[in-house]
Amino acid sequence: MQNLHGKIAATVLAVMIAGPAFAEGDIAKGEKVFKKCAACHMVGDDAKIKVGPVLNGVFGRAAGSDEEYAKKYSKDMVKAGEDGLVWTPEMMSTYLEKPKDMIKKTKMAFAGLKKDDERADVIAYLLQFSPDYKPE
Repeated sequence: MQNLHGKIAATVLAVMIAGPAFAEGDIAKGEKVFKKCAACHMVGDDAKIKVGPVLNGVFGRAAGSDEEYAKKYSKDMVKAGEDGLVWTPEMMSTYLEKPKDMIKKTKMAFAGLKKDDERADVIAYLLQFSPDYKPE
């Protein structure tokens, strides 16, 4: 687990350095990209847990902390949240690029979104379902 903490710290540092490079995405395009995620995740008023957690309110939330999904997270995802990983657009972009590079034993089987614009678009789409999120 010490190695996990080091990876999270390195990821946070990389995001801080690259922060200005994160571009705002297109919500309509993001809704289309989200179809890649919809096999496992839902958002919106009628969202229910599928294979993965509901993504309403994900931004600003600690990783692995959704109470409705609590018993299904990997130990590494919960540990990442306990160690301070909070979902911001920048952190989500890093995670979505290649999830297993950030959280080695994540249960998310999705290989990732390699294109920067697809990640930015899906994040823009998801941000509308986190109305209480206030970037620091």
